[in-house]
Amino acid sequence: MFFSKKKFKLASMIACGILASALFTGCGGEQGSSGGEKKAAGDEIVIGSNFELTGNVAQYGANANNGLKLAIKEINDAGGVNGKKIKIVEADAKSEAAEAVNAATKLISDEKVVAIIGPAVTANVIAESQVATDNMVPVIGPAATNPDVTVENGQVKPYIFRACFIDPQQSEVMAQFAAKDLNAKTAVLYLDSSSDYSKSLGKIFKEKFEADGGKVVMEEAFLAKDQDFKAALTKIQTANADVIFVPAYYEEVGKIVKQARELGITAAILGTDGWDDSKVIDIAGKDALNNTYFCTHYFEGDAEVQNFINAYKGEYKTDPNVFAALGYDAGKMLVNAIERGGEDGQKIRDNIETIKDLQVGTGKITMDAATHNPIKGIVVIETKDGVRSLRTKIAPEG
Repeated sequence: MFFSKKKFKLASMIACGILASALFTGCGGEQGSSGGEKKAAGDEIVIGSNFELTGNVAQYGANANNGLKLAIKEINDAGGVNGKKIKIVEADAKSEAAEAVNAATKLISDEKVVAIIGPAVTANVIAESQVATDNMVPVIGPAATNPDVTVENGQVKPYIFRACFIDPQQSEVMAQFAAKDLNAKTAVLYLDSSSDYSKSLGKIFKEKFEADGGKVVMEEAFLAKDQDFKAALTKIQTANADVIFVPAYYEEVGKIVKQARELGITAAILGTDGWDDSKVIDIAGKDALNNTYFCTHYFEGDAEVQNFINAYKGEYKTDPNVFAALGYDAGKMLVNAIERGGEDGQKIRDNIETIKDLQVGTGKITMDAATHNPIKGIVVIETKDGVRSLRTKIAPEG
């Protein structure tokens, strides 16, 4: 999940330069010490929530933030950690890379947080990573799927982690599913050209699908927030491909699927975790979603995720989506790291890196210390008559 690499690197550099002097002054001018050494004093352990609560991806940030708050509420209701309650201080990344840096800076310098959860999207996590690393404050990005989030120039970023699988895994799974499960020989890519998430997934799908003997016969593009997709879909229809790969988010996906079926396109339509919201059914309609498949982090019918789903429904009176689930997972990861003796940034970092077989909302995860990516399963979901079912489940590697 997400955004232009050049734009977020530039925004991060500008914001970091403007805010650097304020940050280190705010840390009390103590050279050689991270704020984490002072943050857990007293009866509270203070963590930061840096999500996009306003702006164009606010729905993702707000849901992830709700999942995090539920995870922390559960541990606090159970008595906290070592006699201390965990306090969340919320900041708004405002759906912008520069604002993500600004929010992280304030959380570190003013609030003395021991760790940060968020933001939701790749660009904003990468933007804040330098200021967090400079101050030895670990970050967990719940849903930032781009590989660059945790690894740069072949080197793992020591304080940056994620709770989700990465984009290459999604595309490879769906390309293999198309070729082997659906026996597809031809495919069309229909990508959001305004989203690095979508473009990256499309590129990897093409490479894997063609390596498996298939052929991508057409590529078309749209923009986020588009409403009318019929012109491109009419062109796609002429390709008569076996599958159409649409790695995008549920608002556009719902409209694309609906309009494709209205034009008489019956081919299988495939997607990734951006589809994972019940609203896609409301937008597309139940019948339109027949013969569609997407991969995601968990299947709502699995026994191991029922505790999370029921807890979320009880707290928020609605079903969780994938962002809420991954926010919850990130919260559980952080709680586990704190429970194992982590009350400053360095210890928390070390403990996150050694997570093994931890039960979180979406299942069990183990942290890969070499990449800071979780080793976790991936599922392919089929929708038929508005009902989702588990088509296949791929066990975690490693």
